[in-house]
Amino acid sequence: MKNKTTQDKTTEIFRDAPIPKAVITNVVPSIISMLMVLVYNLADTFFIGQTKNALMVAAVSIATPAFLLFMAVGMLFGIGGTSLISRMLGEGNQEKAKHTSAFCFWSGTVIGVLAMIFIWLFAEPICRAIGASEDTVEYAAQYLNIVAVGIPFLIISNMFSNIIRSEGNAQKAMMGMIIGNMANVVLDPIMILLFGWNVAGAAIATVIGNILSTGFYLKHLVSKDSILSIKPRDYMFRNGIARGVFAIGIPASLNSILLSASNILINNVMVSYGDMAVAGLGVAMKVNMIVVMLLIGLGTGIQPLLGYCYGAGNRKRYLSVLKFSLCLAFGLSAIMTAICYFGAGPLVKAFLEDQSASVFGIAFARIYIYSGPVLGILFVFINAIQATGASIPSLILSVSRQGLLYIPILMTFKKVFDTPQMLAAAQPVTDYLAVILAAVLFVFTYKKYFRHLPE
Repeated sequence: MKNKTTQDKTTEIFRDAPIPKAVITNVVPSIISMLMVLVYNLADTFFIGQTKNALMVAAVSIATPAFLLFMAVGMLFGIGGTSLISRMLGEGNQEKAKHTSAFCFWSGTVIGVLAMIFIWLFAEPICRAIGASEDTVEYAAQYLNIVAVGIPFLIISNMFSNIIRSEGNAQKAMMGMIIGNMANVVLDPIMILLFGWNVAGAAIATVIGNILSTGFYLKHLVSKDSILSIKPRDYMFRNGIARGVFAIGIPASLNSILLSASNILINNVMVSYGDMAVAGLGVAMKVNMIVVMLLIGLGTGIQPLLGYCYGAGNRKRYLSVLKFSLCLAFGLSAIMTAICYFGAGPLVKAFLEDQSASVFGIAFARIYIYSGPVLGILFVFINAIQATGASIPSLILSVSRQGLLYIPILMTFKKVFDTPQMLAAAQPVTDYLAVILAAVLFVFTYKKYFRHLPE
């Protein structure tokens, strides 16, 4: 009976609710979840900064891209699973939705365990490869070795923070993120400062947070309140399940992997200006994440809704959701850009005591936020494309933004200008080009994938 109630709730939100209510119901919990991820990221940097050791700040910034690589695995199954499950529920195929969620859970868990072992074997070489200097490699390797324990939990929590939204449980998905990230924030000052564990304390707090978040999601998934499944007997990769998940999940995870790769690249390029430039860049990226995470939350929040509309063949509702979301994204983008640009000084100085590092950080933060006004539009288009299961446009967009566009622009700026400020400017230039590309790809996707649907 509870399953039927959950299904009715899904239908009510995705199919019947007025557009503003449907969008806000899905977007607000998603935005809060992303902001909690941001708070946890900022907390690590803030409390490490309170040690007055800028080398530790640089080390955590350097280790973060490697950490993001494993978050990309969670995104592969999370975004790919959400896209397929929401379309299946729109079609009324609840059994395939169950098989899909079980496939995502068990595949992601196995990959997480293998990744944990890999990190333990090669932590120091990995840190050197991603930009650690002789002064920071010990701190970075220590952080990564401990964080490795939580990689399976990191993957599962990131996976189901997305997938649970596909059944209409946006608030439940939000609560899992809040529990894990708030635990991290509370434990950070205790373990970093009170216990004096420094970088190791930040890593331990991260692991505990991911374990708690995973536990919350698993409790929900094995209850009768969920229409999804993680039972081994429901595991299935045939019948288009693996293909359907990977078609959207691989492009989504590639975007995250290329984001990590581009961060590694700019860390390696920026290190020629000194460790303080790297520390400043790491903090500037976190300040910029205030805008980015909020707008990613908006984009990922509407994806299950758009996927359901597409699966149900409701072209009119799909377009109405898209138009409302684009207007909402532009308004939020403008407001957050102004806040982060004019607040760059206090925000950066909250994390960095060193004067030279904070000068770099403020300059970089203001440059990065130049792309703020269009980022919301970019993330809405990305999720609108993913919601239809359009694998090729998703793949093109994913490999372009932080790969085919960003890397050549960064290396060109390095050769032509060779200043740290212009290296930072490569990102906003890339983002504006990515918005144009996303709009073109959306028009292509719409014309191709909506041909069979009624007007």
